[in-house]
Amino acid sequence: MSFSKRDFLSIDDVSRKDMDSIFRIARRFESVARAKDKTRVLEGKILANLFFEPSTRTRMSFESAIQRLGGGFIDLGMVEATSLAKGETFEDTIRVIDNYVDLLVIRHSQEGKPKQAAAIASAPVINAGDGTNEHPTQAVLDLYTIFREKGKIDGLNVTFLGDCKHARSFKSLALGLTRFNNVRVKFVSPPGLEMHQGIINELQRRGLEVEQSSDVRSAVADADVLRVVRVMKERFSDQDEYERLRSSYVVDLKLLTHCKKDMIILHGLPRIDELATEVDSTPHAVYFKQVFYGLCTRMALLYMILKRR
Repeated sequence: MSFSKRDFLSIDDVSRKDMDSIFRIARRFESVARAKDKTRVLEGKILANLFFEPSTRTRMSFESAIQRLGGGFIDLGMVEATSLAKGETFEDTIRVIDNYVDLLVIRHSQEGKPKQAAAIASAPVINAGDGTNEHPTQAVLDLYTIFREKGKIDGLNVTFLGDCKHARSFKSLALGLTRFNNVRVKFVSPPGLEMHQGIINELQRRGLEVEQSSDVRSAVADADVLRVVRVMKERFSDQDEYERLRSSYVVDLKLLTHCKKDMIILHGLPRIDELATEVDSTPHAVYFKQVFYGLCTRMALLYMILKRR
């Protein structure tokens, strides 16, 4: 199925064949991104970044990606400076901006808002994160990072460490891993921040081998990939509970003495205190490479959705 003009709202919108195509095109765009060059393959195309929730990497990588491909973008900016502050509805905002652009990238604190926008807009919509639901382009760049750094995804042990309850990127990545063969997954979290049982059940239904644990040392011992996330302050209504849990686990040099020599560490960033800066200089750290791979995969997605037939 062609990606042209398609919405991308969930990682389930991407088949294994689609994933292979994204990886192939992202690899082709690596040289452009690395040289800080640009092409003209999307000249004349305009993207709208509609971020109703804070972002650095996702927002700016989409802006960079469309410009590297020869297109342009408009940005919603601070919500307080838009007509939404005057009482305009989300739906009317989407209807208006849909007239200006060829694609909408939407992040929102409420689950389902990108899907709601897709039902209104004539232009395709990309979900850049909706509440605790999904973050599908983050999952794609995580998978591409694993593929580029490990040479494969099939047969790997992937450990998720941190706030499994609130991390939409964890949900999307875990579902994305079901596209591959013989992958084993461990979710490691402090009590109260475990992955939702419904997601565990779905992963198992799709054939993924899943474990849950609170013991970080044993969990990383057999990991090929360690995907880390911070405890998410913005998802807590009780800030005392956040402070109690925020430093439950710390990935540092001491912990790394228990892991495989070729284990890689991914992190969507920003980090707070769950990932020590001393880890940055180790061969395990690929989270800044991950940012580069994210640019390449988003270039690939934009190209596949917006390219002329």
